Amino acid sequence: MKYRSTRDFSQEAVSAQAIAQGICEDGGLFVPETFPKLTQQDFIFLQNADYQTRAQKILSMYLTDFSADEIEDCVKRAYTEEKFPGGPAPLSLVNIDSANLYLLELWHGPTCAFKDMALQLLPHLLTKSLQKIQANKTAIILVATSGDTGKAALEGFRDVPGTKILVFYPEDGVSPMQKRQMVTQEGKNVFVCAIAGNFDDAQSGVKKLFTDSEIRQKLSECGEMFSSANSINLGRLLPQIVYYISAYCDLVKESRIKEGEQVNVVVPTGNFGNILAAFYAKQMGLPVHKLICASNSNNVLTDFIRTGIYDRNRTFYTTISPSMDILISSNLERLLSHLTKSDCQVREWMDSLSKTGRYEVTDSVKVSLKDLFWAGCCSDQNTKQTIHNLFCDEHYLCDPHTAVAVNVYHQYLSETKDEKIPAIIASTASPYKFSDNVLSAILEKPYDSENDFQKAVKLSELSDTEIPEPIKALSDKKVRFTESCHPEEMKQEVLKFSDAE
Repeated sequence: MKYRSTRDFSQEAVSAQAIAQGICEDGGLFVPETFPKLTQQDFIFLQNADYQTRAQKILSMYLTDFSADEIEDCVKRAYTEEKFPGGPAPLSLVNIDSANLYLLELWHGPTCAFKDMALQLLPHLLTKSLQKIQANKTAIILVATSGDTGKAALEGFRDVPGTKILVFYPEDGVSPMQKRQMVTQEGKNVFVCAIAGNFDDAQSGVKKLFTDSEIRQKLSECGEMFSSANSINLGRLLPQIVYYISAYCDLVKESRIKEGEQVNVVVPTGNFGNILAAFYAKQMGLPVHKLICASNSNNVLTDFIRTGIYDRNRTFYTTISPSMDILISSNLERLLSHLTKSDCQVREWMDSLSKTGRYEVTDSVKVSLKDLFWAGCCSDQNTKQTIHNLFCDEHYLCDPHTAVAVNVYHQYLSETKDEKIPAIIASTASPYKFSDNVLSAILEKPYDSENDFQKAVKLSELSDTEIPEPIKALSDKKVRFTESCHPEEMKQEVLKFSDAE
């Protein structure tokens, strides 16, 4: 299988090159030329397989330049019981609220966020990719994070030979627990730096660095090269397809649904990577009725799916669901490439976004968007109310991002009366990463303590749930990184971290 740039279809690469490179030289993203299809026999096989075997099967359909043994080695190193304790599978399906609603808990890994599902696998895919393309260079993993990706990437690449990782995060745009996870990160090859700005500033800065020929040349001269752990990297995106297909197979196997029965998939999203993976699963044959896109007050995706107009020229909100505080949704470019099958059209829209902050898609794309997706948004007040209601009615504890998805799903039901179709809702983070806001939502008032760990203890007592070990261990960890810079200083920080300065 070949992968090509969303902005120039003549730029082609095999999966190893795409994973190693991270982003195309023209600033576009790698997309598969075609989608592999799952047969009925494939679904029967997957229903009777464990998660590791499911991952191997699905990834082998995309990573055609990897051997079966190479894929098996990567998967088995990623999804170990040590990294994902609590059962044979690294995820859980929890039925709440009604017989037709299932929360897909994706946060039982080492950093308590769904990003672990891909970022425990990506380092192994990347190191094998570098060997395949004979790139005898150290990969500098450059990451912009709105909260969870940073820690998951740091943990995944910690002390991985042949790699260094540098994470930029918005100084005031992550939760206290997310920040502490990053600034206490262990490892000899890691570096963390705050940005005086928001996530979009960090993400735009990282993209500029990837296409900066001067810095790429300097890195090359000292035996280094850029790669990415953000969802712009194909190796981040492909593993996320697996858990949607796996969840469906589990529902069939447990007789919750019939084989071939349609489901809705609901995803809280900012950068559009997680829901794009669900779209890829649908293209492979997963019977998805609607992809429901849930946003917080930064509702640029809601407006786009409803109107076909993408306009980032709006107020940026810092919310209690910080991983979704994004106004430039990078992976949307991939969706547009698949819907238009035109590199010229996508390049034109991305140029317009860069120059004016806005673009409008064609009528045919608008029709496709409405056929595939439904979109809604949720305020902080309604997010807190959803957390409160879930706890009181179901005794279920959820984080603010999952709560946004649950709230938007109920908006969808109210508008469409689509109660008969089962829904899989992506639950993306442990509530303990956001103890302050979850606790205040449950109590309906702020909790009188400035100590986040005391809030976690109180949350544990109220909910009769255990604080995850990775969160518990943070209280004794030493802060290692206190650096901060302005977006225009990111290049200098990269040069200092590399051997190029």
